[in-house]
Amino acid sequence: MESVVRTRLLSLVEPEYQKFSAALIPNITNLLGVRLPEIRKMAKQIVKEDWRAYLKTADDDYFEEVMLQAMVIGHAQADIEELLQHIAWFVPKIDNWSVCDSFCGSLKYTKAHLDQVWQFLQPYLVSNQEYDIRFGVVMLLNFYMEEKYISRVLASLDTIHHEGYYVKMAVAWAISIAYVKQPEATLRYLRDNTLDDFTYNKALQKIMESYRVDPETKQIIRSMKRKVKKTVRV
Repeated sequence: MESVVRTRLLSLVEPEYQKFSAALIPNITNLLGVRLPEIRKMAKQIVKEDWRAYLKTADDDYFEEVMLQAMVIGHAQADIEELLQHIAWFVPKIDNWSVCDSFCGSLKYTKAHLDQVWQFLQPYLVSNQEYDIRFGVVMLLNFYMEEKYISRVLASLDTIHHEGYYVKMAVAWAISIAYVKQPEATLRYLRDNTLDDFTYNKALQKIMESYRVDPETKQIIRSMKRKVKKTVRV
């Protein structure tokens, strides 16, 4: 099956799209240049066939092959325990924001198992690995921005103090989504938190960039920005 999959991927390569995508994911050097809708279409077809067999033999040589595995797991149908096993198997393969965010967005069966998946996510949120943490954070911003979970979400975000750029950006993104969905709780959090200055200010920036936040509120958010002292080199 893997040889068929690779042949299909190679037939869908677009050189100009490869250049465009490579510029957006600077740490990736194995990108073919296949558009995500085509990968998703392939994933849906594999799920109709024998997706478990595919995952056992799937190659990781190209970015698109890893993305395809992510989409297959996202579209697979099985009991939640089995699906969580496949998710746990896949997460260590994540080494860029694109696969991480697309993978999380595809795991829509999370909505039917929120409490169970919440427990599953906890080890990732306290990991020391950059993309483990980003996976956990992006799952929170996709599925847990409701009143029942918001206090726990914000508390979890406040415990993350990893220096990875893609962790900081994910936390800032999550806080901006939290503000849009649960403004009162998030505003209280923004007034009392342990976020580093970069993440805190980036969260405020993302809130101000949201078209779902009114101009008056943006003024309040702007006034909360921390002044960061510049280090003077001697």
